[in-house]
Amino acid sequence: MREARTLGSWVIAIFLAAMLVCVALDTLAPAVGTRNHLFPLFADTSGIAWFEPTGRFAFGVLEILFALLLLIPLTRRFGAILSVLLMTALAARIIQLMMLQIQIPVDTVGEGGAVTTTESDPGALFYLVIGLLVASLALIFIHPGKDDGQ
Repeated sequence: MREARTLGSWVIAIFLAAMLVCVALDTLAPAVGTRNHLFPLFADTSGIAWFEPTGRFAFGVLEILFALLLLIPLTRRFGAILSVLLMTALAARIIQLMMLQIQIPVDTVGEGGAVTTTESDPGALFYLVIGLLVASLALIFIHPGKDDGQ
């Protein structure tokens, strides 16, 4: 049983760390010609100016830090708990955007490097954050502790 929990813990931790790094890279260094519209939108809708650029950099650095904590077995559960807190904060902001029926601008890079900006429903982003939140919660309970299995 302990081996299955250890394997499950590694699979979830690697998935969660990869997703956090992917989101952090998009937050900190968007693709050439594109920009991150989410944090300026948070700043505009909330009236809190620190969301852009300070909040964007803080969230990106925290996501990378939490991904590193998830990859180290000794700190994995702590990294998952911190990830739950971060995803809960993001989910709360996205729910507010959904309640205000605000569309999120999204940049896409097409053929020849042409960048187009389209409006997107925040629901897809909400489902991504909820998925990462569920993975973090699962990791908290699946990761075997020091005394499990003895």
